[in-house]
Amino acid sequence: MSAGLSRLGLAGEPALSHGIRAGSDFVLQLGGVRFGGRSASLRRIEATVSSPAPGIRHHTVRLRCDKLFFEVDSHTIIYEEEPVFERWVTVRNAGEASFHVERIDPLQLELSLGEWRVLSYRSDWGAEFEPEEAPLGESFIAETRWGRSSKGMHPWVALVRDDGALLHVSPMWSGNWKIRCERREDGGVAVAAGLNDWAFFKELAPGETMESPRVAAAIGSGGDLHTVSIPLARVGRRHWYPRSAVSDELPVEWNHWFSYEDQLIDADTFKANAAEAAKLGFEACTLDAGWFGDAEGSLHWHDIRGDWDKVNARRFPDGIGEISEYVRGLGMRFGFWCEIEGLGPQASLAERSPSFPASREGEPLGYVCLGNPEARAWAYAELDRLIRNYRCDWIKLDFNVDPKAGCDRCDHGHGAGDGLYEHIWGLYDVLDRLRAAHPDVLLENCSSGGLRLDLGMARHSHASFLSDPDWPEHSLQIFWGVSTFLAADRALHWSYSDWICEHPRQRFDPHSPALTLAKFDYYTRIGMLGAFGVSQRLPDLPAALSERLARHAEQYRTTVRRFVRGGDLYRLTEQPLREGRGSRWAAFQYALEGGGEHLLFVFRLDGDETRRHIKLRALEAEVTYELEDLDGGPVRRLTGAELTATGLLFEDYAEEQSGLFVLRKVEG
Repeated sequence: MSAGLSRLGLAGEPALSHGIRAGSDFVLQLGGVRFGGRSASLRRIEATVSSPAPGIRHHTVRLRCDKLFFEVDSHTIIYEEEPVFERWVTVRNAGEASFHVERIDPLQLELSLGEWRVLSYRSDWGAEFEPEEAPLGESFIAETRWGRSSKGMHPWVALVRDDGALLHVSPMWSGNWKIRCERREDGGVAVAAGLNDWAFFKELAPGETMESPRVAAAIGSGGDLHTVSIPLARVGRRHWYPRSAVSDELPVEWNHWFSYEDQLIDADTFKANAAEAAKLGFEACTLDAGWFGDAEGSLHWHDIRGDWDKVNARRFPDGIGEISEYVRGLGMRFGFWCEIEGLGPQASLAERSPSFPASREGEPLGYVCLGNPEARAWAYAELDRLIRNYRCDWIKLDFNVDPKAGCDRCDHGHGAGDGLYEHIWGLYDVLDRLRAAHPDVLLENCSSGGLRLDLGMARHSHASFLSDPDWPEHSLQIFWGVSTFLAADRALHWSYSDWICEHPRQRFDPHSPALTLAKFDYYTRIGMLGAFGVSQRLPDLPAALSERLARHAEQYRTTVRRFVRGGDLYRLTEQPLREGRGSRWAAFQYALEGGGEHLLFVFRLDGDETRRHIKLRALEAEVTYELEDLDGGPVRRLTGAELTATGLLFEDYAEEQSGLFVLRKVEG
């Protein structure tokens, strides 16, 4: 598994599972002086190994610098069943004078000689998971300086050697991060990852300790991303992702936003949609941003974010509690939107609590600084109140601000250089407290769509919204991308939505004569690949589409979601890309544990490729499988060898047509 890597940790230490070596390799800069795990000025005090849970080995190496009087604990967790490990470090000031921590990379690895390619993803609003690939020259840097983990680039880098050896690195952090890949003098490669040192420093007073973000890494082979994506998803489900009663259910969700936004939504409209959603078999209804605002509706909700006691009484005259009770009375979960970090320019919160606003060089940044302990307490209390008062089952937590370097105020709980760092820890703290107080509630991570997609948020919330736009080609591209490090059941996206605002690609029209049922199936099934949501004007759908949507909701509940919840996901084609690029077919296979059942989604995009052989994976060559077409086609029997070597031929699909199949092992 690790033949393409020369060292993963301190040289000379005993190899652990998967060839990974537990060590103390990191990069740390204090007061302008750089240290690594092998620096001569660091002496080892102790090394310990523990097993906090089955399948986990936690290695800790403590080092001390007697010159600058600090201690470092370097942590490595090995997930013994998978080729996955994670690293973080803590630094303690053991002296009598303060010093600055200016760089903290908990992961540093040295890779062997060879030709290496670097894979990464660019990202922006509505343009998430844009792949880039290039040979590694002298150096390569992936980072974000926007203050949100997926703005600019996703926290995801893979290095692939010419013999197929593969290393995947992912900072588990929701703010600014950095990954460096640099050629050594001997031709090898040094990889370091952690907190972005741009505009960052943290002052540590005597006795104080700081903890770095964690970094996850996975080792693969054959140049095959599945050798890292499947282990990452398995480790996520077993060890990282929090669970709740609602997230375990994985309910079919309706959300009002793109079909109504805040312009057209009101209590009667929401309840009419909820009633229709119940008839169609939906299990959750989410009230998005349109509930919020001053009582008269004279102030735009965006300008008064932070005053979460304000309800637009003109649109919701009986309040939000009445809406919640109506939804719950229909037998569905009630979901509710809030941007708890956001702070509008006209919010009274800034005057009532002047230490809450984040600012830089005296200019407001548009968010509440959760590096302030009082602001953290307020954020938790507000969310707790909303959940209790409105009996929420689902909270959609949005964040539409680019903090960039973050807050530099020194009067509310952090220093001039670590405001964003402390804000992210504060956010995690609020989410953890909320989950502890409301263990059944689902917390959805959203940030202008998919601009805070990372394994840090995946450890503190239950689902991540992938992107605001959801036109089919875009949705297939982003799902393909996110599935390389996040399990499918944690990835929420909607089927093709009927937008009321302007977007050049959002052109879904349920009343178009050109909209066939086959195209509607195609659009809807793309949303069923992960956690399934819909944002449509349900009462206005033509009867044929309503009937079809009810069928898809039932199919998701009864068949699809158990595969999404627990299956290993294989991407059977290359990544489809926006603007007619990339693969013009997309196929995804879910394999349940034991290999007896599989689910296959097939999509033909627009383009000239009219036929495609789809080769399946993870099948036993000599075993016969029964292929059931969920659209009612004939049942077929094929061997595993036929399905993996030759594959299934698709040649009669029109553009924007899909297929959905269940594959079962034939016993006896």
